Amino acid sequence: MTSVQRLVLVIAVLGSFVAFLDGSIVSVALPAIREELGGGLAAQQWVIDGYLLSLSALILLAGSLSDLLGRRRVLALGLWGFGAASVLIAVAPSIELLVAGRVLQGVAGALLVPSSLALITQTFSGPAQAAAIGQWTAWTSGAFIAGPLLGGLFVDLGSWRWAFAVNVLPIAATLLALARLRRLDAAEERMRGVRIDWAGAVLGAVGLGATVVALIEQGSLGWTHPLVLIPLVVGVLALVGFVVRQATAAQPMVPLELFRSRNVAAGNLATLFVYGALGIGTLIVALYLQEVGGWSATLAGLAILPVTVLNIALAPVAGRLHGRYGPRWFMAGGPALAAAGFLLMTGAGERPDYWLGLLPGLVLFGIGLGLTVTPLTAAVLGGAPAGRSGIVSAVNNAVARVAGLITVALLGVIAGAEVFDADGFRRTALATAALLAVGAVVSAVGIENPRRTRA
Repeated sequence: MTSVQRLVLVIAVLGSFVAFLDGSIVSVALPAIREELGGGLAAQQWVIDGYLLSLSALILLAGSLSDLLGRRRVLALGLWGFGAASVLIAVAPSIELLVAGRVLQGVAGALLVPSSLALITQTFSGPAQAAAIGQWTAWTSGAFIAGPLLGGLFVDLGSWRWAFAVNVLPIAATLLALARLRRLDAAEERMRGVRIDWAGAVLGAVGLGATVVALIEQGSLGWTHPLVLIPLVVGVLALVGFVVRQATAAQPMVPLELFRSRNVAAGNLATLFVYGALGIGTLIVALYLQEVGGWSATLAGLAILPVTVLNIALAPVAGRLHGRYGPRWFMAGGPALAAAGFLLMTGAGERPDYWLGLLPGLVLFGIGLGLTVTPLTAAVLGGAPAGRSGIVSAVNNAVARVAGLITVALLGVIAGAEVFDADGFRRTALATAALLAVGAVVSAVGIENPRRTRA
């Protein structure tokens, strides 16, 4: 790598790290937040989904802004916003203000991920790009899985509030690196002629927001309650309108021709199932160990550490190997292994047996995840038209966040009324395995390996 490429990779990893970290760090902090600020299951779902909702609703708009205004400018704006929202969460005196802070944090987080990935695809090419995406994937996915451990340490050694306040440190480091990049490489990376599809942005945000409100509140109000039924109808109609708008707009937010690429279409469908499973899988393990097993937050986070280690170790390897053999069978075999891991965990009982009941399944899950994520990301970005890496990255990340958003919103439906008992854990583990298995089948059938060419 050149010095500029190394700096870009560091910026991309750090810029996305905080967004992925805070997306998962709350999984072990929820009991402590509930104890201090109150709130039942719906409030805890909103602590997670408030972040995912705004991030999912705006990440497509952020992808367009990244192409229009430039990756570095959008990334810097996201960093400043994320830092401010993190401080607001850290000092929140009520659950309502905490959820509001999480929503604002999601808005800023939407600016971070697509601009970070687009910065990589703009700076690297060929095998170097695949390797860089592999390293970005390893570190950011590691942040997603390491969140529970870091959150547990903050909860047990200090306060859950520090888990959010500490974000200012990596954000400050990233902003300093961005300033240095500006001096080293002042080339303009904006796309001329890009326009923002504001109507599509509103329809997408309303569609996702109203639908998720209905999914979360139905657990306490029931499907026929007006406060559930009306948002559900509005949300579905808005999502249908969003698709129609994208098909007819002169410059749509999500150009539907992107999905003419087989790997873009199949890769995003596989993302929907794999990341839907990831959204509830690690969450339910952490909650099960704390609520059923009585474990501390730190031990619950430490229990998931093997997944982090395996993912960080295998993601770069999968990045190199998929460049040689293609992504198809990595994207099929990885989720299949991960599904087998969660099937093993369905045998967990009222008294958690970590070494025999959970660890073997977590190891399989970590191996499967490490083999999947880098080839999946590279397969989708590899199908992007020239100059559209920002929006393709945003679409794929939006699908991943929406998947987690929906599965967390449906947690009460999946696990039953008693989400945090052993039966609820087993039902959720079985549903997670089913989602991963579907992702494996979609990849095996839909993904195609690039044709090899002679030098």
